[in-house]
Amino acid sequence: MLLLVGLGNPGPKYERNRHNVGFMAVDEIVRRHAFQPWRARFDGLMAEGAIDGERALALKPQTYMNDSGRSVAAAMRFYKLMPMHVVVFHDELDLAPFKVKAKLGGGTAGHNGLRDIDAHIGPEFRRVRIGVGHPGVKELVLHHVLNDFTKDERPELAKTIDAIAVAAPLLVKGNDNAFMTKVDVLTKPSKPGPTPEEKED
Repeated sequence: MLLLVGLGNPGPKYERNRHNVGFMAVDEIVRRHAFQPWRARFDGLMAEGAIDGERALALKPQTYMNDSGRSVAAAMRFYKLMPMHVVVFHDELDLAPFKVKAKLGGGTAGHNGLRDIDAHIGPEFRRVRIGVGHPGVKELVLHHVLNDFTKDERPELAKTIDAIAVAAPLLVKGNDNAFMTKVDVLTKPSKPGPTPEEKED
């Protein structure tokens, strides 16, 4: 069984922020794979369901980003899960916008949500890093992540979130490379078809 954790801040003020892309990802997984309704548990919102026949739990900590680990650790203890059974979806400054990478373990790269989870359960959990790009200078990082995706970014955001949910069965099977490849394929711009003139040629 996997615990799929989306990172973000609770409340309508933050829901469209770049920092909340982890919430967006698990929301779409829960919707697409017909999980049970969200309910309050473990200082968060939890939904139970199955992906490709495998039982899965989705969790959105409601403790604010910097205190995410408390919620994750409580759910892990209750279900007797190991860190390797936890998949955390989060925004990633060091990836180009809407690039998606999955990996096991690693550092926190200054991400406060990851840092707090690491402090509670150690570093050996899986991560799905969703690129939001870097504003260029450190002083603008907080403003960047706590602001909404722009109108121009929203179509690509929707495509990326949808692709993550479609490819989620590969993640559940532990095939991170195939998951990344499928997301990549699903988010590539479609090639335009031939023009009428080209067809005549």
